[in-house]
Amino acid sequence: MIRDSVTMLRRNLLHWIRYPSLAIMLVAQPIVFLLLFVYVFGATMGAGLPGVAGGDRGDYLTYVTPGVMVIAVASVALGTAVEVALDMTGGIIARFRTMDIARSSVLTGHVLGAVLKTMLAVAVTLAVAILLGYRSSAGVGSWLLVGVLLLMMSSAFTWLTVAMGLAADSVEAASNTPMFLVLLPFLSSGFVPTNAMPWGLRQFAEHQPFTPMIDSLRALTSGAGAGQGVWLAMGWCILIGVLGYVLSRKLFTRVPTH
Repeated sequence: MIRDSVTMLRRNLLHWIRYPSLAIMLVAQPIVFLLLFVYVFGATMGAGLPGVAGGDRGDYLTYVTPGVMVIAVASVALGTAVEVALDMTGGIIARFRTMDIARSSVLTGHVLGAVLKTMLAVAVTLAVAILLGYRSSAGVGSWLLVGVLLLMMSSAFTWLTVAMGLAADSVEAASNTPMFLVLLPFLSSGFVPTNAMPWGLRQFAEHQPFTPMIDSLRALTSGAGAGQGVWLAMGWCILIGVLGYVLSRKLFTRVPTH
């Protein structure tokens, strides 16, 4: 199984090398959001941050970077749904099922590939943020926990989008269905504090999965420590990941072999 999964991972990564347009788009998307919010809204939004006297664009860059990192995770997961749908519509998954390979390795290869791509996308996003002036006072331990949380988020969202890719009847449907993963961070604490939102929207923002994830990343990267919020964020990751995995396995067994 391990050897088959590595083979499928290699296949997945070769697709990125041979067809780089999707990879460039997915990596570029969070960078565009970062530049847009920092340079277009940064000065105004920074001045309104609670607890920051005389906030400016630099303060908003520090505030918004964790949210953009999460968008990078969601963007790669969205791309995975498209890749799975391409395999489905091309019939390659049906052919894989007739071969003497571990059935789960096909899906595992997609997930492992997406996790590696996510780490690359987050690293590029963080590098751009540093070039713009982002600085962190977090220690090594906090950054290691940031890495663990990002890996959990990537795995969870990827398994969910793998299920969506398997369920989609076309590549277009697979590209549209997971769009909520990119949109939900905008309805969280990613770009504005939730206490600045109207009551109804604030209730939604505070109780959806992305807010504890982003708040935990923000606390860890600031050196403040994540507190109890990190357990809630990890709990959401486990719940979403298990749901996506179960659905993916169930849908994959329904793929016809002919």
